[in-house]
Amino acid sequence: MGQQVKGEFDVKRGMEPSCDMGDGVEAGRFRFDKRFHGDLDANSVVHMMAVMTETEGSAAYVAIERISGTLRGRKGTFFVTHNGVMDRGTPTLSVAVVPDSGTDELAGLSGRMAIDIVDGKHYYTFDYALE
Repeated sequence: MGQQVKGEFDVKRGMEPSCDMGDGVEAGRFRFDKRFHGDLDANSVVHMMAVMTETEGSAAYVAIERISGTLRGRKGTFFVTHNGVMDRGTPTLSVAVVPDSGTDELAGLSGRMAIDIVDGKHYYTFDYALE
């Protein structure tokens, strides 16, 4: 049924102008440029918004990422959404393919991605299916 690919990715972060959330409160905005290595051989652009709370260790971010390249040799693009929450130091992260966003040979793509950071290196595990 589903397939899985794993690999490493490089990431560069850039600051964007903050986002006005009203009453003088701002959300941070960032752009990330990624390079995926392995069976997902691709580049991506991520736009992220993040907020922190007054409680230490509690925060959240949302992001949209466009990935362009090849997945096990199949060429195309797709979008993923990120929803990250830090609840008093306990993180949860959901990264999912946007339905019907796959193009070319990646049309019909669905799936979820896990991101792990170990010793400063970034790793992905992508569980996916193609119609």
